[in-house]
Amino acid sequence: MPLLPRRFERIKSVLNRRVSDLTVLIENVEKPHNLSAIIRSCDAVGVLEAYAIFNKEKFLTFNSTAQGSQKWVQINQYKETTEAIKILKKKGFKLYGANLNPQSIDYRKCNFKGPTVFVLGAEKWGISKKAEDLMDEHIHIPMRGMVESLNVSVAASTLLFEATRQREVANIMPESGEGMSPDTYKKKIFEWAYPEVADWCKVKGRKYPELNDQGEIIEKLPRTEKMRH
Repeated sequence: MPLLPRRFERIKSVLNRRVSDLTVLIENVEKPHNLSAIIRSCDAVGVLEAYAIFNKEKFLTFNSTAQGSQKWVQINQYKETTEAIKILKKKGFKLYGANLNPQSIDYRKCNFKGPTVFVLGAEKWGISKKAEDLMDEHIHIPMRGMVESLNVSVAASTLLFEATRQREVANIMPESGEGMSPDTYKKKIFEWAYPEVADWCKVKGRKYPELNDQGEIIEKLPRTEKMRH
């Protein structure tokens, strides 16, 4: 069935508030519950894309905790830590490693208003030594109890919401799509509105069709493809 106008308006309203310069890099977080909770927090604060390192031959898996948020937050997956970090630094991000060591500082003393990546490690071991050596800053969340750290998904949520709070105070959170380039916005809105048609276009190696103001596909496509979404 065709995309309903109210559905298209909902998609636009969410995409208009997405941010492309705030994200997470999760290194070997394998438990579906934790991974799902992290991506759900990313969606909640408006993260456009997340990054994940999986050194093993497996795919990211989610459970009901995600509440479908993995459909709205693109996850870029890499096998090598150095590869992912190199890409993020090339994009201009500052990397904050969640890591309790003598150099780490209280996360509340940091400025997260610029391009920010929070790097979080596996549930038991934290970030790897390889990742640790490549961080721009080491941060920690102060604890008052016997346990020295939060669950990785809770830590991710705490950091993401602090970054969002800082940006809201500074009045720099996007409201009308300015959180990404026009080309990215155009690409994302089609993928969100017509995910199966977008997949078909990728297989065919063709550009996405144009949409009108109501979210309807303007171009004539095979009926079985145009009706998918």
